[in-house]
Amino acid sequence: MKYLVPVFCCFFLLLGVGHAQDTPARQEDDKELIQFSGMVLDGSDRELYPVPYANIYIKQKGRGTYSDFNGFFSIVVEKGDNVVFSAIGYRTVEITIPDTLQEDRYSLVQLMSRDTFNLPETVVFPWPSREHFKLEFLAMDVTQELQERALENLAQETLERGREMVALDGNEHADFYLRQQARQYYYLGQNPPMNIFNPIAWKQFFDAWKRGDFKKDKDKK
Repeated sequence: MKYLVPVFCCFFLLLGVGHAQDTPARQEDDKELIQFSGMVLDGSDRELYPVPYANIYIKQKGRGTYSDFNGFFSIVVEKGDNVVFSAIGYRTVEITIPDTLQEDRYSLVQLMSRDTFNLPETVVFPWPSREHFKLEFLAMDVTQELQERALENLAQETLERGREMVALDGNEHADFYLRQQARQYYYLGQNPPMNIFNPIAWKQFFDAWKRGDFKKDKDKK
């Protein structure tokens, strides 16, 4: 036991010296870390708009982040890092974090410019060229059966039945909803007019009566 006490004292003394030597190095590393934050905005026009979900990538370090819906971002970087800003439809921008910063925070408003590509018109044909298409079209033998099938597909009843069966797409649903909202807002705070006093509605009713529309509906039931 007499010899163990000096051994433990030497061990803890060496551990404290090593920790004292590592502390300045760690403090020096902490001084190099910067809290980098800011906004990514669209600077193509006079009015500035946020660029949501833009990529903020630290070059040669394999890590990064992205801006939120309002264009705000925040990431920890080091002095001298090269940061790349990229987004779909915008030109890529690269900046360098200044190595002369005295504080551990750095803010930036990064403006992105739009990058639009006008692709040439592309026409896809099942034939190699227009000349081959003309030859195949002129040589096509349209039989009586194909003509009857085409007339059936283009009949008004077939087209109406197809319109009833095909569901509305997103644009049609949005247009119908907006028209309903506009109709409600137009008569907001007042009673909407009744069609019983509308002469145009009465004319449409009599025209439908003469055509026999109500009779057709009754027969279908």
